Amino acid sequence: MRVVDTELHGVRRIEPEIFTDHRGSYVEIFDAAKYRELCAGIEFVQDDISISHQDVLRGLHGDWQTTKLVSVLSGIGYAILADNRPASPTYRRWQAFTLDGDSHHQLLIPPGIGNSVFAVQGPLVYWYKQDQHWAPGRQFTIRWDDPEWGFEWPTEGPILSARDAQGSYVPSS
Repeated sequence: MRVVDTELHGVRRIEPEIFTDHRGSYVEIFDAAKYRELCAGIEFVQDDISISHQDVLRGLHGDWQTTKLVSVLSGIGYAILADNRPASPTYRRWQAFTLDGDSHHQLLIPPGIGNSVFAVQGPLVYWYKQDQHWAPGRQFTIRWDDPEWGFEWPTEGPILSARDAQGSYVPSS
């Protein structure tokens, strides 16, 4: 696997090795021994999968305690990560990534980063591991179209949950 630092402090893109032959392909998406150095001190406790129709946007969600490892298993997603950590050198910056079921690239996301994915091509199967159990009271949501952030999406009218349409920005931990 190849690990690449991104423009956001502490966020890393992981490019796993994919083996292909006449039958199809095989990719290992997590092995604790191989991820030990990359995820030093992180013990993942929960895996989740969300399945989204095309044009659905989920997020931007985060909290101040949870590290996530995310990937797209099928479909094509446009992910935006937003640094919401006041002490970070990249505070209030964001970066977009294309994640798809062919490359299986992953993002390792530290606490305090808002995480989202838009289903460019669905159904989008979005997989993530987290080192904390989900707790709604700890969560923040940044509006997908917040003018102060200036996000650039490949859509003007995504399908949103009520929570994502409203947003509930929480500036610090």
